[in-house]
Amino acid sequence: MDMSRRQFLGAFSAVATVAGLGLAGCSGGDAGSGSASGSSESKVQAIKDRGKLACGVKQDVLGYGYLNTETNQYEGLEIDLCYQLAAAVLGTTYEEAKEQQLCEFTAVTPKTRGPLIDNDTLDVVVATYTITPEREQDWDFSTPYRTDSVGIMVMKSSGITDMADLDGKIIGVSQGSTTKDAVTQMLADQGIDATPTFQEYPDYPSINSALESGNIDAFAMDRSTLNTYMNDNKELVQPEIEFGTQDYGVATKKGSDLTEVVDDKVQELLENGWMDEEVQTWLGASA
Repeated sequence: MDMSRRQFLGAFSAVATVAGLGLAGCSGGDAGSGSASGSSESKVQAIKDRGKLACGVKQDVLGYGYLNTETNQYEGLEIDLCYQLAAAVLGTTYEEAKEQQLCEFTAVTPKTRGPLIDNDTLDVVVATYTITPEREQDWDFSTPYRTDSVGIMVMKSSGITDMADLDGKIIGVSQGSTTKDAVTQMLADQGIDATPTFQEYPDYPSINSALESGNIDAFAMDRSTLNTYMNDNKELVQPEIEFGTQDYGVATKKGSDLTEVVDDKVQELLENGWMDEEVQTWLGASA
């Protein structure tokens, strides 16, 4: 796995170099001038010099990171968290960070978020990024700011009413996610005699479209993500079975001086109740 990751990262970096990949919405060259080409270079200072925080976020998860097509603005709990982090790094207030748009947002997928941190295109990834021991070997993560669990969504007309009905069915999952392993482990832990197959897709809308068109039988992902696509024609399979519990953290470059600043801010927001208020505002639930 390490070799494939390095190969992918090398290819990605080469493409980014040729294309002059910079921060979305930034003037050309800012990302390059702010990149930490050597381990001794300060990430925090690079951000201060640039004047904006480069943030990788989701664009299709309601309540967390969502690109509102009517306003062409990102919104959600994780978007607000990015502004809090920008304020902490740039020495201003949260309100001023939002007003002055001190974050540059780039939509990420499970496959792109890590490499975009590594090549310094992004400073932070705040995108329902689950903390795992494997990922902690490659990137730094903040204290968890939110905990979620996995769900399995089906069409009500599918006839699938319990987990055992998933035997032989096709479950759509996101590329690079931990969902497949979570479902497989849950079936084993629950002693359920079911062996589904899994089909990976590059993004959530593609999985949802496959479900609605009948190309797959179920859509498995974090419940917060599934909520984006839930309607009267869909339902969760045995929602009372809690599994795949996962902690979301802010990811930063391994060994970066930005890591401590980010973690201190996240802990502060957890302690002073700001995160609880955000959860209530965007998700309508208590933390």
